[in-house]
Amino acid sequence: MSVEDFRELYERHVGYVVSGDMKSALADMVQENLPAVFDGVTVPRGDVDGFEIKDVRADGDRRIGETVYTTPGGTIGLRSIWERHDGRWLAAALENFPAEGGRPA
Repeated sequence: MSVEDFRELYERHVGYVVSGDMKSALADMVQENLPAVFDGVTVPRGDVDGFEIKDVRADGDRRIGETVYTTPGGTIGLRSIWERHDGRWLAAALENFPAEGGRPA
């Protein structure tokens, strides 16, 4: 998948998170990795006041998206690592990164 095509997929996924559509957000993830993928990772768990997609890139056979989410509880830098599974690109891992800013949702 080209980086441009991944950006479109990733922007849709971020939209699910921002709107609170967790069912759709979770459907974009490798099901076998749930719920362990969330262990030790801070993710938005409710209202999102703002967000900023910081980076979308290819890393070998993986695709990586980084977004800063602004929530009532603080700012969260969240990186998702996507891999191809059964012909679909899905988020396989999550990690936090130092966050700066964000734009209103």
